Formats: sequence, structure tokens, C-alpha cells
Amino acid sequence: MRYLTPRKRAEGKGAGHGGTEHHWSMTVSSVALAFLVPLWLYIFGSTLGAAREVVLETFARPLPAILTALVLVVGMRHFAMGATTMIEDYARGSTRKGLIIAVILFSWVTAATGLFALARIAL
Repeated sequence: MRYLTPRKRAEGKGAGHGGTEHHWSMTVSSVALAFLVPLWLYIFGSTLGAAREVVLETFARPLPAILTALVLVVGMRHFAMGATTMIEDYARGSTRKGLIIAVILFSWVTAATGLFALARIAL
């Protein structure tokens, strides 16, 4: 049997026992988005206002399609984690649970819809 002091059990954990993991996942996703979003904006901006065929041709190539998918997935995951934190800080009771479910559902539906549209374009 291992003996752990209360300090040793709490080390590296926040009051909710997941603060360190949440902080690191938010940090990693924000750094990833800091690199992905400018590249995606350049590609998206170059097709903005172009003919439909040019847009379809651009997003049918692997790099723009993969970049768009990464921005969708990482961006929506980052949004869900950040919005959940905000809701946990300011809402209480069943309202809190409902809002968290709604935010997570919204982010997954948005990512799935974007990936479906991207797959229709790319394939």
C-alpha cells in the first residue's frame, strides 16, 4: 500500500483535479491555431471572390483541404474548452449543465458540418 500525503495527491491538480491538463490542452491548441489560422486565411483570402470552379479546384488540393480540416477540428475543440470554462465560472446548477451540453454539441455539429462540406468539395 502506498502512502500519499494530501499534498502529494493534490500536486499538479487544480481544485477540479484537471486544471493542469486543461491548461496544457488550451495552450497547445492556441499555439497550433496561431500557426494554422494565418495560413488558412491566406489560402481562403486568395479564393475569396473567385469563380466557383477556382474555389472548388483550390480546396480539392491536399494542402488546403487538410489545413481547412485542421482549423475546423482544432478551432472547434479550442472553442468548446474555452466556452466550457467560461460557463463553469459564471453559471450554476442545471443551467450550467445545459449550457455545457449545448456548447459541446454546437462545436461538434459545426466541425462535422464543415468536414462534410470539405469532403464534398475535395472528393
